[in-house]
Amino acid sequence: MSGLALFISVFLACAVEAVEATTIVLAAGTARDWKSALLGTGAGLGTLVAIIALLGPSLSRLPINDLRLFVGALLLIFGLQWVRKAILRSSGFKELHDEDKIFQEELAIARKATADKRFGVADWYAFTLSFKGVLLEGLEVAFIVLTFGTIQHQVGLASLAALCAVAVTVLAGFALRKPLARVPENTMKYIVGIMLTSFGIFWGAEGAGAQWPHKDLSLPLIIVFMVLVSQILIALLKKQHQYQLLRDAHRRIKNAPPLVIELDEIDAEAAINQNGVLKTLSNFGAFWYDFLIGDDLIGFAIVISALELTHVLSNSFGSAWVVLPLSVAVLLPINLFRVTR
Repeated sequence: MSGLALFISVFLACAVEAVEATTIVLAAGTARDWKSALLGTGAGLGTLVAIIALLGPSLSRLPINDLRLFVGALLLIFGLQWVRKAILRSSGFKELHDEDKIFQEELAIARKATADKRFGVADWYAFTLSFKGVLLEGLEVAFIVLTFGTIQHQVGLASLAALCAVAVTVLAGFALRKPLARVPENTMKYIVGIMLTSFGIFWGAEGAGAQWPHKDLSLPLIIVFMVLVSQILIALLKKQHQYQLLRDAHRRIKNAPPLVIELDEIDAEAAINQNGVLKTLSNFGAFWYDFLIGDDLIGFAIVISALELTHVLSNSFGSAWVVLPLSVAVLLPINLFRVTR
């Protein structure tokens, strides 16, 4: 991967998460106290920088094949989550991400919360809301920076791309003093999901011992493959959604069919919102489980099994690289039709 491709990939992924984090910080500052909200933002960013600084050197010391395997697995897990949600949004089973709506909801909740001063912070609610928003939205960014950066030995460039994305998004948000609703966030999430999954397939197969027939030129073909698979699924699910609407209309049900709820979007935030030291410690493992796996344990198991099968076949089967693309092509329909039936 060239430096430019690395920069663009990380920039887009970070920009998507930065838009969501900016919406939360804007709500905290507008409804409560700007100084406390900005302090929380700084604390969240500092925590993310510390994570990258601590894990970066450790990852870079891994043997290249182990690094590719580890990075490929992570990117596949995250990428498939992004692609799945993008397909659900495009087909109508999940609401499109509406930053204006989210901003108004966060604003209303923040205004109702009681004022509380702690540790020298004037408004503890504004601080914690901004801190948790930046940290939760930024964790995937930290993983993307670490994975893309370490495997290409360009953590500095990946970090620069992330900083540029955050800076551009934050400056635009604070200049307008409103959420960046006109940013094509849903399209960006789809593109980033395709990219993460494609790189995950490419590096995961290499790390497991498979040899791609056209070396680096195989990557664009994987991207095309992922686009085709996702577009076919979007078309099929759109028809299914239209059928459900007609069926419900025929039964004279006024309410629209319930949208798919992603448990990983709810449980991770719930875990980090628990109060008390014991509850925080007991939920630490649950938080990371929800962050990495969410409600898709079957998908996680299929990804790990596919990587293991690729490794087993790599010594005796010259086309072992085909295992991961086929596994993804099977996994996505299973997950999507399971949650939309």
